[in-house]
Amino acid sequence: MQRSTDKILTTHVGSLIRPKDLLTYIKPLQAGEPYDEAGYNACLTQSVAEIVAEQKAAGIDIPSDGEFGKSISWSQYALERLSGFEKREMPADENTFAQGADRERFAEFYEELDGKQKFATVNQAVCTGPIEYTGLPEVERDVANMKAALEKAGVSEGFLPVAAPSSVIPDRINEFYATEDDCLEAIGYAMKVEYNAIVDAGLILQLDDARATVTYDRMVPPGTFEEYRNWVAKHVEVLNFALEGIPAEKIRYHVCWGSWPGPHTTDVALKDIVDLILKVNAGAYVIEGANARHEHEWKVWGDAGLPDDKILIHGVISHTTNVVEHPELVAERIVRIANLIGRERVIAGTDCGFAQGPFYRRVHPSVMWAKFEALVEGAKIASDELWG
Repeated sequence: MQRSTDKILTTHVGSLIRPKDLLTYIKPLQAGEPYDEAGYNACLTQSVAEIVAEQKAAGIDIPSDGEFGKSISWSQYALERLSGFEKREMPADENTFAQGADRERFAEFYEELDGKQKFATVNQAVCTGPIEYTGLPEVERDVANMKAALEKAGVSEGFLPVAAPSSVIPDRINEFYATEDDCLEAIGYAMKVEYNAIVDAGLILQLDDARATVTYDRMVPPGTFEEYRNWVAKHVEVLNFALEGIPAEKIRYHVCWGSWPGPHTTDVALKDIVDLILKVNAGAYVIEGANARHEHEWKVWGDAGLPDDKILIHGVISHTTNVVEHPELVAERIVRIANLIGRERVIAGTDCGFAQGPFYRRVHPSVMWAKFEALVEGAKIASDELWG
């Protein structure tokens, strides 16, 4: 994993807005309709090559493949790579994306919001048989596309973002395993195949785990804070099991508070879970830090006990607003966290991905690139201040 001793490096969380040509192939694929497989694969390879080159041109030091190889959302894609699940129509009143304490408090706001957008997850995934990993051809394809794109662009390091076990098909219903923990452990065991395939190919593995934080809003109340912490601790345990044998320096662990444009008044505080986050066997922690609800929590890292050999990829760009951050503000965010934990342990990043699924995004593509421009310029300003 890259470190720098003379400047602030830049990266992001991974998911990027898909090009229109690729979407024309993904639409029938997502719907389960016939599609041109050869045309899709060729378009996917070309799209990944172009997006990596565009990230390099924008000044991003550590790029991703944009998650272009996933035809569903960042977490539900696992339905295409795991056996044992069947899709069922999800009644609107059972969609957990439409539940939670924030929604109860601001019911009128969310009623209006829901009338303007579609949920990224509309199907119910039910576990009806043993869970095994069946997606090796897909992950090998994604790895090959990314490695070829990096070589062509002349970039030394890139990462592939995938879902952590707790975020793999998070709203699943278990009808096969004796307990929910048994189902979770089966997912963790199966996903080891994907995780190892990415690292064995020489790429950096990023585990996306928004569900670790979002669950608080949907669990407490009626559940207790202790029950929630126990829930997170169990999922961290399963994640670390799935990562056994992979060096920590090959792993990034991402946590955020979700991408929906709501009030977020019932989010769990970073200070209340940072100890659990740091138990994940990762070399870098990719944490949201640029939105109005959580930006103040940069101070938490002063007492969090981030180990000396770990990196914080601090969110300094928001993914939920079309307002483009001023580079001077980006620099301020970088400098204050660098002064707190050490400049060589900070990489500048985004709060989350810019496209939660192929057809699901928060900002316009032109705004996404303008935000990357602000990220890179802000990192340059901060580097000048930190190194002189």
